[in-house]
Amino acid sequence: MMRNPMTSPQSRRTILKALACVSLAGAGFAVPAGAQSFPQAFSSFSVDVSVLKAKGLGPFADLVGAAALDELQRSFADRVDPRGPRLVLRLTGVFLTSSPDNSSGYRDRGGGGGNSGHDAVEGEALAVGRRGEVLASHPMLAVRDVNTSILTPDEQGRAVQVAQHYVRWLRRQI
Repeated sequence: MMRNPMTSPQSRRTILKALACVSLAGAGFAVPAGAQSFPQAFSSFSVDVSVLKAKGLGPFADLVGAAALDELQRSFADRVDPRGPRLVLRLTGVFLTSSPDNSSGYRDRGGGGGNSGHDAVEGEALAVGRRGEVLASHPMLAVRDVNTSILTPDEQGRAVQVAQHYVRWLRRQI
C-alpha cells in the first residue's frame, strides 16, 4: 500500500475526528451555537408567578410560588455565592389532572386518549445578572404521577408537591 507523502497519520486522524464530529452534529448531539452554560452558584432566589396570575390562578399561584421558592432555598443551599447571579423561576403553567384516582393500577403510557394521572409544572429558570440581564435560561416541564384517591383530591397539596418536584428536577438539570 502506497502512502501519500502529503498526508501524515496525524492529519488523517484529525480529518476522521472532524468527520465524526460533523456526523454527531447532524444527529443532534451538538450544542447549539447560542447555548448558554448555567452558572453553578447564585446570590439569591425568586419565583415569578405573574403569568399564572394573569391566567386567573390568584392565591393558587401564590401557593405554588411559595412552595417553589422554599424548595429552591432548600435544594440549592449548597450553591449560594453572593457574587453569583440571581436564580429566577418564571412559572407559566400548573396542570393538575381532573381525576387523580390511580387505584385501578392502569396507567396509560401510550399516546391514546384518556386520563394519564399526572400533574405538571411548566416554566423557565433564568440566571439574572446584576443589571437585570438574562445570562442563561433553561425552559422545563416537570411531570409527576398522582398518588391520591379521587375521593380526596387535595389540589393544594398536589400543587405544592409538583412545584417541589419541578425544583428538584431543575437541580438535576442545571
